[in-house]
Amino acid sequence: MKLSHILYKSNNLSKSVQQFQNEGFKVQYGMKHNSKNALIYFSKGPYIEILEKAPISNFLMMILRWIDKTHLVKRFKTWENAHEGYFDICLENYEDDFNKEIEILNEHKEQYFITKSSRLDPSNRLLKWKLLFPKNINLPFFMTYFNIDPKPKNFIHPNGIKRINKVSYSIDNSLILIFKKLCDDKTIQLTNQKGAMNVSFKK
Repeated sequence: MKLSHILYKSNNLSKSVQQFQNEGFKVQYGMKHNSKNALIYFSKGPYIEILEKAPISNFLMMILRWIDKTHLVKRFKTWENAHEGYFDICLENYEDDFNKEIEILNEHKEQYFITKSSRLDPSNRLLKWKLLFPKNINLPFFMTYFNIDPKPKNFIHPNGIKRINKVSYSIDNSLILIFKKLCDDKTIQLTNQKGAMNVSFKK
């Protein structure tokens, strides 16, 4: 697997979009209307997802509790309660299923939940993908790549940045082995030091 994207917690989505734009990034909302997220794409490598709230409503969280998926609710609540800034990552596989990843998770007795997602983006493209959420919220979640590639071709942001260079990701020592089995992306630098993620960019 490789690094799909980095999650950035926002206390106010529109203000964070403006902030990144002021820093010379091109930012687009995830949907035309009532978007819960915004995205900073690069032609190559991982992208940034800006979130103000969890991607599901309180009603759906109630349903998740009812069907015994409280680990998902707990994960989404950690997203909502995170301090403003980069706080988590998503891994992306090289296939359109999670068969290889499931083998590794089963080997380490890690439970998981798989679902599908979709959204109509501002360019009227219906993006579809699959998600895998480990029950252990100290592991990142996974996705398959979109059915349509939304990334711009040969694009450089107004500030001259071409892509994300390195990401420091904090993980417990007990999970390093399984993480390395799952992910071979050299963009990620693992650390066991708690604190804010560090993200560097390449021009």
